[in-house]
Amino acid sequence: MGFKFQGFDFLRLDPQFTEDERLVRRTTRDFVEDNLIPIIEECFRTERFPRELVPMMGELGFFGANLEGYGCAGMSNVEYGLVMQELERGDSGVRSFVSVQSALVMYPIYTFGSDEQKNSWLPALATGEKLGCFGLTEPGFGSNPGGMTTTARRSGDGYTLNGEKMWITSGNIADVAVIWAKVENEDNHVRGFLVETDRPGLRADEVHGKWSLRASVTSGLSLQDVHVPAANLLPGSGGLKSPLMCLNQARYGISWGALGAAMDCYNTALEYSKTRKQFHNAPIAMHQLIQEKLVWMASEIAKGQLLSLHVGRLKDAGTVGHEHISMAKRNNVWMALECARLARDILGANGITEDYPIMRHMMNLESVKTYEGTHDIHALILGQHLTGIAAF
Repeated sequence: MGFKFQGFDFLRLDPQFTEDERLVRRTTRDFVEDNLIPIIEECFRTERFPRELVPMMGELGFFGANLEGYGCAGMSNVEYGLVMQELERGDSGVRSFVSVQSALVMYPIYTFGSDEQKNSWLPALATGEKLGCFGLTEPGFGSNPGGMTTTARRSGDGYTLNGEKMWITSGNIADVAVIWAKVENEDNHVRGFLVETDRPGLRADEVHGKWSLRASVTSGLSLQDVHVPAANLLPGSGGLKSPLMCLNQARYGISWGALGAAMDCYNTALEYSKTRKQFHNAPIAMHQLIQEKLVWMASEIAKGQLLSLHVGRLKDAGTVGHEHISMAKRNNVWMALECARLARDILGANGITEDYPIMRHMMNLESVKTYEGTHDIHALILGQHLTGIAAF
């Protein structure tokens, strides 16, 4: 059922986008409308990742979109953000998959990898021929990644890794895992390693029973005496700053993605309110309480667009701070979740059915609010920036 997406441009922002940026948005929107929307409810219902879409997404340049060379599209950060926006309008789980492939797998190889690692992995990851995952979070350490217990020990011609990682997107379908570990022989310095998933001692167990992100693969990774050659160490990585740089890339994309989910909820609620008749055979859109909810959504989405666009422009200019990205991620995901709840309210009982995308977005956004830094952790990041005092 649902309603065809009409776009959202209350503040007439379109002229602020370049022709190329609008083309990227239109191309991604068409891909989502033609290929993802028709199957996403079935995928969500059955916990199925739509892997059949991976080659097309690679062909369209979605993977590593804002990286240069190695078969990547070389998009601007604003163009990349618009890709994330349109993908999450389709589904947060699919956007998460693209975010991980791009910001958490390709970016660290591009930024910290050797020439050999870049040439070996990036072209295949850009097409989707190879898939990757990112192993930082552990069962006991999420918001405090510095507490990780995964270790790497120098042994022979390489390193031996031991530990557990949890909540790993694409873990069971990945060809390579970017694993972060403390190197015992180097004062427990955090380093990144490329671990091919067919190496002995590496096991991936898919997490089932999720009520959120059901259209993406989530896994736990177990590493028991997994040996990798020294050439698999990401030579440019060093300290916790390295994985946090990767997370910063992903958080930026999330700020745009959340806008897409919010826009879809708003569009659905708006169209529904104009067709649903109640009391005196009149559309519920005529009632003040309904209009107030729609106005709140429209206002917050418009502000979120301005925030992400400005942060994107700062990122393209090389002047963005991690605190700017934290604010955008924190604000826009919170806003999108509130839009989902208001939209569900407007749709009444119909809002909980899969005939409309509202409840799916709501459940997905509960995870998006938590991962890549929780709402509260981003508040502390911003608080530290404002006061100069860490409250962690």
